[in-house]
Amino acid sequence: MTDTPVSNVLLVTVDSLRADAIEPYGGEYDTPTLAALAERGTVFENAFAHGNWTPMSFPSILASRPVFADTGRIGVDGDDVTTLAEQVREAGVATGGFNAANGFLTEHWGYDDGFDVFDAFVGGGSDGRAGEFVAAHPTWGAWLQLLTSPFRRAGSVLRGGDDERPFTDASRMLDVERGATSFVADTDEPFFLWVHYMDAHTPYVPAPRYLRDLTDRRVGKGRMLIAHVRTGLGWSVGDRTLDDLRTLYQGAVRQVDASLERLLASLDSAGVTDDTAVVVAGDHGEEFMDHGHLAHYPKLYDELVQVPLLVDVPGLPARRVADHVGLDAIAPTVCDLLGVEPAPTWTGESLLPTIRDGVAPPDDPVVTVTVRGDDVTQQPIPRSLDEGDLLVSARDTRWVYIRNTETGEEELYDRRADPGLQDDRSADDDTAATAARDRLRVVALDHAATLDAVDHDGSAEGVDEDIETRLEALGYR
Repeated sequence: MTDTPVSNVLLVTVDSLRADAIEPYGGEYDTPTLAALAERGTVFENAFAHGNWTPMSFPSILASRPVFADTGRIGVDGDDVTTLAEQVREAGVATGGFNAANGFLTEHWGYDDGFDVFDAFVGGGSDGRAGEFVAAHPTWGAWLQLLTSPFRRAGSVLRGGDDERPFTDASRMLDVERGATSFVADTDEPFFLWVHYMDAHTPYVPAPRYLRDLTDRRVGKGRMLIAHVRTGLGWSVGDRTLDDLRTLYQGAVRQVDASLERLLASLDSAGVTDDTAVVVAGDHGEEFMDHGHLAHYPKLYDELVQVPLLVDVPGLPARRVADHVGLDAIAPTVCDLLGVEPAPTWTGESLLPTIRDGVAPPDDPVVTVTVRGDDVTQQPIPRSLDEGDLLVSARDTRWVYIRNTETGEEELYDRRADPGLQDDRSADDDTAATAARDRLRVVALDHAATLDAVDHDGSAEGVDEDIETRLEALGYR
């Protein structure tokens, strides 16, 4: 290890977190902890995920490798894949990883590789049999939260407490908090700690107090329950239900913000705040009918691909960076912060020169992929390249190019003039659009050709019962 600006790094990833859901990116509602991080750290205004949902995005985050690049399957368990945790542990850094029960981030897909302490919290819960039920049926957890909240509030007041935290840990947030704070308390420096939150993933199950922060008395428990029921049964969603879903989502984001505040307080209690860099990122975004669907179906528009990326390094100046960056930069940046050489197979480059000195990051377009089955909403979701059409997008700060590599269909959008990506300019013949289309098409096709050349058998191994139960609870099979 070489000289480093810090001894430790905390990496916080938040599932389904759109960039515009938090204050530093113009979000409508308060996220005070994230806002404070942004005020003293670096905000990357145009950060893009490399996949539209967790299994497509995370190989780039924790292994700086494109999904499918090594095996043709999701995950980071290839023989030639070096994960971030493996790389820093080899250099003598203690490693801890706590994933709030996302079934795609488990030992099965290699995400425990390199962690001294790892818990994916899949199956069961700290609340015994009740916790097991909520883990498998998180929407029921939402209903329990809402229906019993008046009684819980009254009891809490009588005991002199508050209802800061949920009483049913449907998102496994409290389990993750306990695991992460114990790791910090028990581990000597240097360390790398990864925490993944699931609160902003469907179904949105915030504690009632966070709904009270966002709503007035006209938006009560009944409407929140109806929103869950309509989406759970696949019924049509009108404007009012859509607004209620957004409210639930924002309440869940606010719940993450509060949990992050407590997690940062644990660093302070351990006396390591001044020695710890904090990196926060969304793994992908979330759609609220922006292009006709909810959640994160296999599409590559900005509501699913543009995510927050905040980096707070004690002692370094605050700044905002407008240049485009990809999340494959996270692993080499963490290594750079800890004075560890990045793995030679990684595709991303460290952002520390940008964070420390304002140096412009690499100008290469950011490539994002997904696989689409026969129908855009088909389940189970594809887990290998052979399970549908490969969609590839290439982005810079201004332009977005999207191509279905099987059909040849392509789209082009000017993000500056059309932030919602509604006006397809792929057929335009003006100079700027033509130049962007031709340039980004080459990048997308080159990436598709690289994946096509991967030697793989296309198979996706089955998962165990606990993982399968959790995936079904999240809407996957």
